[in-house]
Amino acid sequence: MAKAERDFIVEKVKEVLAAPSCCAELKEAARNYLDALDTDREKEAGKFLVAELEEDVQDIDSVLGFFSSDAGRGYFGAEKAAEMAELAKKVKAEGGKTCFCPACAAGQAILDKKEALL
Repeated sequence: MAKAERDFIVEKVKEVLAAPSCCAELKEAARNYLDALDTDREKEAGKFLVAELEEDVQDIDSVLGFFSSDAGRGYFGAEKAAEMAELAKKVKAEGGKTCFCPACAAGQAILDKKEALL
């Protein structure tokens, strides 16, 4: 993979790791990928990272549904959930396809270049 593309992916993996919205499984996959850079495990770790991202990056309709649900209100509180639902509606209206949280945003950027990792 080209250096610029690799640097971009590494930067986004670090963003995923730093995101408070990142789940434990994705953090592990991201750490494993960074630890495997420049080793014979890099390709395998990249495949695992892609698989985890494909499982964890949420589509905009799913997050909109969650923010609008009793579960979302219970998790965030009614006011914050309503704010997040409105933001999700705006993102969707502007053509957004995935969740806008930091983990999903960086994760989708990686998935957009997943061929480089496979």
